[in-house]
Amino acid sequence: MRQTRRHLLAAAAGLSVLPLLPPMARAQGTAVPGIVYGVGEKFDGSFNEGAFGALEQWKQETGGTYFEYEPRSVTEFGAGVDALVARGATLIVAVGFYYAQPLTETAAAYPDVRFVLIDAVAQGPNVRCILFREQEGAYLVGVLAALASKTGTIGFVAALDIPLLHKFIDGFGQGAKATRADIQYLVNYVGVTPAAFNDPVKAGELTKSQIARGADVVFAGSGNGNQGVFQAAKDAGVLAIGVDSNQNGLMPGTILTSLLKRVDQAILRALADAAGGSWTPGVVTLGLAEGGLGWALDDNNRALITPEMEQAVERARQGIVDGTIEVVDPTAG
Repeated sequence: MRQTRRHLLAAAAGLSVLPLLPPMARAQGTAVPGIVYGVGEKFDGSFNEGAFGALEQWKQETGGTYFEYEPRSVTEFGAGVDALVARGATLIVAVGFYYAQPLTETAAAYPDVRFVLIDAVAQGPNVRCILFREQEGAYLVGVLAALASKTGTIGFVAALDIPLLHKFIDGFGQGAKATRADIQYLVNYVGVTPAAFNDPVKAGELTKSQIARGADVVFAGSGNGNQGVFQAAKDAGVLAIGVDSNQNGLMPGTILTSLLKRVDQAILRALADAAGGSWTPGVVTLGLAEGGLGWALDDNNRALITPEMEQAVERARQGIVDGTIEVVDPTAG
């Protein structure tokens, strides 16, 4: 199932749990946006679609035009940038950690173009890298999972065994175990290449396996493969957790909540900085305190979240922001 553009923009507008980053400047700047989506589907109801929603919002607010490139593999990144620059893009967003190395090389070839890389660090005086403290947001939905579980077993279906996803996996486990010390936690990986983010069949099979072992809340961290996780959870009458964008509406009553990773706001901030003349390269890290992460509560999951669960999550959020709760980053050296 795919979300429509209207669905995405309406969902984004309805998220009251997460404070937004500063709004985008209304005046048009000289930057012409382009985007190289992550490998998979643009309308994935997740990471790519969140980036798309940001550009649609920018277009509506400014009347400007943006350009897109949908690669079939990581090896097409350079060709995608070439195509976008040829069409007139002067600020290009690259969605995906696997673009770090090719972007370092490509950015050097286009010194007058500004680049925004999501989820990794690339080198270059014209590159802004956006990182998230995903473990903080994952901690919050881990609290919810522990409180919602009736069996005392939860699971995580991740696309790849990589540091980026370890932050989700570990944060989720930390939140769950801090809430319920006896919780059992299952983790499985879909594959070993970026194609694992686009394999709903395998993700669904892994979810069924976790359910057979007792899991009744499964966190979906497999990109477009999340569709398989959600369907398996619905078929078994258990709960799932979405990620990146608000995926609650994909299967109301099955999706407990969605961990919100505000890629849209990071992109809008970059465009606003470009329009206002304050764009800078370097690394930007976003967490709960900066409004870069949160969880989704709307009409689609309202019946699944009790007032006590809401209060528990808010206490955890406040504790993380004020430093009384430390969420360990498994990737920290």
